[in-house]
Amino acid sequence: MRLYGKFFLIHLKSVAAYKASFVLTTMGQFLTTFTVFLGVHFMFQRFSSVEGFTYSETLLCFSITLMEFSLAEAFARGFDSFGSIVRQGEFDRILVRPRNEILQVLASRMEFSRLGRMAQAIVMFVYGISTSQVHWTFYKALTVMFMLIGGVAVFSGLFMVYASLCFFTLEGLEFMNIFTDGAREYGKYPVNIYGKRVLQLCTFVVPYALIQYYPLLYLLGRGKPYYSLLPFAACLFLVPCFLMWRLGMRHYTSSGS
Repeated sequence: MRLYGKFFLIHLKSVAAYKASFVLTTMGQFLTTFTVFLGVHFMFQRFSSVEGFTYSETLLCFSITLMEFSLAEAFARGFDSFGSIVRQGEFDRILVRPRNEILQVLASRMEFSRLGRMAQAIVMFVYGISTSQVHWTFYKALTVMFMLIGGVAVFSGLFMVYASLCFFTLEGLEFMNIFTDGAREYGKYPVNIYGKRVLQLCTFVVPYALIQYYPLLYLLGRGKPYYSLLPFAACLFLVPCFLMWRLGMRHYTSSGS
């Protein structure tokens, strides 16, 4: 962790060297996802609820999902850009260094500009709290923290799977965006609105529902108390992601650069 902290400070100093660029990029990230928020807003101008979820409740769902994705993208961005690391032969150098390769890949790139999305998510979350009928308690506040932890784990795991495929293809496969950027887009609504089959897929295969739908039901007083602990179960998704990474490592024979 001490080494990761040093990498964190290095990236932070590099961002501070170009303050205007950082501010403009962060604003761009804010405005990019703001259009998605407008889509939700205008839809609720016409419909009072979606599958029993009100505008404020949907904003709670959307904001938490966006916070999860933004944190994962900010600090697991090294996996997302892993294709170029393999292609340029950089991973060969990583392997000969006396440090864990996952730590080095994670520390290779950090996107602080994603704080723009984080800021928008926080604004939506505060508005959702102030206008919803949720009776907040200490345990519900703790549930939100669990959702963030589980969400960062799930999205980071998906980025790791994306990187693992690069061992075989040397290129990032765009279909993985369905599970990462796509999840951010359709995660603006509770998963159950997409149908029973999708809910089952998002519960037992890629556990989006464990970090979004079920804990949200607990926050709204519609779910069972153990729903608040399901984000920890979602963290187990990192196990098969790590195994896939190890499988790719065993098949890695360098890119020939």
